Amino acid sequence: MSDEDIDTFSDFIRRVRAGDGQAAAEMVRRYEPLIRREVRLRTEDRRLERVFDSMDVCQSVLASFFVRTAAGQYDLDRPDQLVGLLVTMARNKLAATARQQYRQRRDTRRQAGDGALDGRPAAGPSPSAEVAGRELLERFRAGLSDEERRLVELRNDGLTWPEIAAQIGGTPQARRVQLARAADRVARELGLDDLADD
Repeated sequence: MSDEDIDTFSDFIRRVRAGDGQAAAEMVRRYEPLIRREVRLRTEDRRLERVFDSMDVCQSVLASFFVRTAAGQYDLDRPDQLVGLLVTMARNKLAATARQQYRQRRDTRRQAGDGALDGRPAAGPSPSAEVAGRELLERFRAGLSDEERRLVELRNDGLTWPEIAAQIGGTPQARRVQLARAADRVARELGLDDLADD
């Protein structure tokens, strides 16, 4: 990968982190098919196709990714890192969804639908409409404390964890963990991780 490609990708991630609607739409356009394909390929129990759609998992992955990226939680330097992260998130959310269905012992024969994982879009808003809006990011940021919002601002300004720790105190690892825990907490409060934790 050339330096120019790395710079272009870094700019793209900066725009996504800043809540840029065009970058979010581009992200969905590029990576939604990958996520949905991963879900379809990994669904081993075909009875689950009746109770959720690959789009459900995809929307959950993208929503979680957008807010966590906006919070500065992920350090992504190359497209292959982004692909790996999205695939891992999709697998985790799919596994958690399957566990949830089995735990609730739902009779999938009584669920409406007839194989929604066949690639048809789910009813309702598109992932770009669901996750690209600033409202979701504003709600996420509103759930953070002042100190946590400061961490997000510094990450969005491009500071590394050692630079952040030098500026506001603590260790780089402690500040990184603080933000990760805050992102987990607010994501749960907003229902972004209903299908699974990342």
